[in-house]
Amino acid sequence: MGIEQKVVIITGASQGIGAALVNAYRNRHYRVVANSRSIKPHSDPDVLAVAGDISQPQTAQRVIDAALERFGRIDSLVNNAGIFVAKPFTEYSETDYAAMLGTNLAGFFHLTQLTVAEMVKQHCGHVVNITAALVDQPTSALPAALAAMTKGGLNAVTRSLAIEYASRGVRFNAVAPGVVRTPLHPAHKHEALAKLHPVGRIGEVEDIAEAVLYLESASFVTGEIMHVDGGRNVGF
Repeated sequence: MGIEQKVVIITGASQGIGAALVNAYRNRHYRVVANSRSIKPHSDPDVLAVAGDISQPQTAQRVIDAALERFGRIDSLVNNAGIFVAKPFTEYSETDYAAMLGTNLAGFFHLTQLTVAEMVKQHCGHVVNITAALVDQPTSALPAALAAMTKGGLNAVTRSLAIEYASRGVRFNAVAPGVVRTPLHPAHKHEALAKLHPVGRIGEVEDIAEAVLYLESASFVTGEIMHVDGGRNVGF
């Protein structure tokens, strides 16, 4: 089958990085299964919107079933859905803890497990996890221990699965962004957040989409954690 027939699942696809990923993959002629809690039906017949909370196992199953029923295959998965709550460690609530583990880790687990089972049947596939640069370069200016814990878990499992499935044709990589211009960060904070990056600016959603597409086409790359953070990962 040609590249125009390939299918990617993208979570957290209704805005920000997720919406940019939908556009980027469509520009590569992929068919897209787009998930988020609030996603609306898409005017493009090659974009299938599946609404639902990805932390719930039944949502993951609906996404997989819809992808196979509509498009007949799954070639790639981008686990983009995530919750980021920055606050001092002792101020996190049980609600914060449950929400971040549910979306950042359970959401990854349920959907990736089902997706990889389909990819193994094809002996090919690619999974990209969107993590966070602060896992490797925490800063006192932005305390976010639960984000580091959950996104750090995704970094670790990316490497583990890359080894486990290397001989079965399925690749696993991650993109670790710095601060990116999305609805998560109000405009009045952008100038201060830019100072967290050596290049002196915050990232754009297109920066992350370009990195994901590089990994998509880099067939000899697996187990990689690609930092797209304006140099933050090497120091400041």
